Amino acid sequence: MAKTTVSDKIKKIIASNDVVIGKDRTIKNLRLGKVDKVIVSADCPEKVFNDLSYYAELGNAEAIRSPYPNEELGVICKKPFSISVLSILKQQNSNNR
Repeated sequence: MAKTTVSDKIKKIIASNDVVIGKDRTIKNLRLGKVDKVIVSADCPEKVFNDLSYYAELGNAEAIRSPYPNEELGVICKKPFSISVLSILKQQNSNNR
């Protein structure tokens, strides 16, 4: 997948406000089964990626490694800080609210 395509998809997801930023918040939501996909920066430590992959597998979510380093991922998400982990929440049915 080309970098521009990944970047465009991340920007579209950020605009929908269905995103959680950070490892601890992502793990919490993975344990609750609320996460659809986890995106990890290219320079995130392997141990963190392995932990997230484990929880993602338990929660039937997909964990992928982004081609971007954490500083660039922060810029893509329009945040003034670097982002190593972000997760995309599952879509909620309007009937369940």
